[in-house]
Amino acid sequence: AAHVAGVLSLEDAAVLVAARGRLMEALPEGGAMVAVGAGEGQVRPLLVPGVDIAAVNGPAAVVLSGDEEPVLRVARELSGQGCRTRRLAVSHAFHSARMEPMLEEFRRVVEGLSFAAPEIPVVSNATGELVDAEVVCSPTYWVEHVRSAVRFADGVRALAEYGVSTYLELGPDGTLSAMGRECLDEGQAAFVPALRREGDETRALVTALATCHTRGVHVDWATAMGGTRTGSVDLPTYAFQREHYWLVGEHRGVGDVASAGLAGVEHPLLGAVMEVPGS
Repeated sequence: AAHVAGVLSLEDAAVLVAARGRLMEALPEGGAMVAVGAGEGQVRPLLVPGVDIAAVNGPAAVVLSGDEEPVLRVARELSGQGCRTRRLAVSHAFHSARMEPMLEEFRRVVEGLSFAAPEIPVVSNATGELVDAEVVCSPTYWVEHVRSAVRFADGVRALAEYGVSTYLELGPDGTLSAMGRECLDEGQAAFVPALRREGDETRALVTALATCHTRGVHVDWATAMGGTRTGSVDLPTYAFQREHYWLVGEHRGVGDVASAGLAGVEHPLLGAVMEVPGS
């Protein structure tokens, strides 16, 4: 997102992503992450040392992360309150205190990158709000981004407040689109995944672009089709252009009706008259 907005060049964005992944992977494995069907307000009072909120994905969707024993204990307590819980299959407890040993080395990497003010607005999933250049161009922001919770739900609501009604998910499936629908009232916005885990990727991407197009989003179709309009076809005339196939005369009125045994009449409604038989 930062690259698309012009904050980072493609090269620097790749350096940041690769360093973040490499340093995370180098950390000792362990810990646990558990998705909980509860709101942040219900979960936060139950937190104990070794347990952090890793993500707020919806009004009733929070992810716990941290040391295995206390995380599972808090999850059991929430389950006893009737909340759904599901342990995530992960190698590390991301967005928790277990990430802290990598932060200083990651800071050294980020400090070597070049940042620029965003050319389009960016909503941060670390703050859940629109961020300005001072924040997003700071190495400290990117270091804290590793440790802090992902405030996805807040970000979606912030976009809605700015009038966004169509959300295009760039990823391998529709996971975020499903989560986004839970953050807003039904029918308030459309969430469009660019790809689906199953099915043809080309069809899925073109369908996503077409869906955005029908919702009033401008799509540069020449670019989307590889720089040309090859493969596009004109829409058929029906039902957008109607053509009539019956004859249309130029004259008005009833014409000569004598051959039908009728006589003309000057009347605003009647076109002809017939005499009543005398016998």
